[in-house]
Amino acid sequence: MSPRSPEVNEELRRRSRERLLQAAVELVDEHGFEATTLGAIADRAGSARGLVSYYFPGKRQLVQSAVHRLMHRTLEEALEREPRTEDGRERLARAIDAILGLARDRPVLMRQHMAGLLQAEGFVQCPEQRRLAELLSETVARYGTQDVTADYPMLRALLMGAVYAALVPGVPMSVPALRAELFQRYGLDWEMGIPPETETGGEQHEKDLSRFFATEERPR
Repeated sequence: MSPRSPEVNEELRRRSRERLLQAAVELVDEHGFEATTLGAIADRAGSARGLVSYYFPGKRQLVQSAVHRLMHRTLEEALEREPRTEDGRERLARAIDAILGLARDRPVLMRQHMAGLLQAEGFVQCPEQRRLAELLSETVARYGTQDVTADYPMLRALLMGAVYAALVPGVPMSVPALRAELFQRYGLDWEMGIPPETETGGEQHEKDLSRFFATEERPR
């Protein structure tokens, strides 16, 4: 039996990593961060437990990368959904709705993610985080900003603040109110993106996350 080619080995490694990312999101969404163990993630992914430490320094880094994957794939879907558009204001509205929608539909997961960002490690510099940054930067540029390097961090901060406000225990703000504030700031019409009255409720959010962790390469 001939040995596997380097290309085949690389594809197998990529698939293993993506299965771990999907398993991490699913388990934290179901049980929370503290109750989710690296062993449980490996078991859900069908991977050897040693592979987790091969790809990720620890659980927090794995979970943060996994949530960033879900965020950037959710954002990609929102930006490219039909009808396709190059209108910068519509694309910004879709981006805002995509991120706020995750806070509404997956509060346990996103609350754990926000808490993790406040740890000493902060943002994990990984391919998933970089792709999310690229998408948001492109969205700001298409919106028409004159200074992406200043306006992208501001958009990121405003979205993070809105997600935090929607999820803070005991005194959460409503997603429509936060959306209205962001839309007003950026001069967006309420009918842009996906207005709340056209969305399904949080209890009906999609459970199958496999398409966000598909193993095929996606165009950039």
